[in-house]
Amino acid sequence: MIIGILGGMGSYATLNIFERILSLFPAEKEWDRPRILIDNNCTMPSRVVAALYGRDRDKLVKEMSSSVKHLIESGATHIFLACNTSHIFLEDVYKNVPEAKGKIYSIIETLAQDINEKKINEPFALIATEGTLETKIYQKIFEPYHIQIIQPDEEKFSLMRELIEAVKQNNLSNEHCKKFIQLIKSFNLNNIILGCTEFPVLYSAFKNEIDSTGLNIYDPLESTIQKLHKIYVSEAK
Repeated sequence: MIIGILGGMGSYATLNIFERILSLFPAEKEWDRPRILIDNNCTMPSRVVAALYGRDRDKLVKEMSSSVKHLIESGATHIFLACNTSHIFLEDVYKNVPEAKGKIYSIIETLAQDINEKKINEPFALIATEGTLETKIYQKIFEPYHIQIIQPDEEKFSLMRELIEAVKQNNLSNEHCKKFIQLIKSFNLNNIILGCTEFPVLYSAFKNEIDSTGLNIYDPLESTIQKLHKIYVSEAK
């Protein structure tokens, strides 16, 4: 197994992912871990702007395709995109890089499979970027599994943008923790999906405080990393 990560969307989220992979793949010797390739392609156009307004969409797809192709040519066998919104453009990437099919693991699909296997018959609140929410990419992928997604009202969009930007700028504070807890409790639901890769960074920074709410937090990245770990262990046998 050689893990490939298309990152840089944003960079601190990618850093958090790398740390979590290292933690989940403990090793007495460095060579006991899988090789990890990271393309921290932070120069790509905004995924949200491309999704909502079509601006620089072709350029974005070209950049994503180039990164995926580079990862494959470098030997990556198991690839995932470190951005939920970027999955909106995945089919376009496959048109440019058909060999990527079967190598890319959709983090959204992986979470849907995980929830389905756990047989959780409750609705899930989704916090995410406007691009992810407005295009309803989660609903499209979750619907075949009969998993109900509850989206936030538009009045919560500005708060989510503020929290995401705080992570991107590496400028988290206790005030952001309070706002995040206020956000997830406002749904009055037991299950929360972290549908933007910045949110797990915030969750990691304030895990004890957030866990004290008693809410169930679901992270598509965690589901994907866990799945890759299972594959790695299985192949090692």
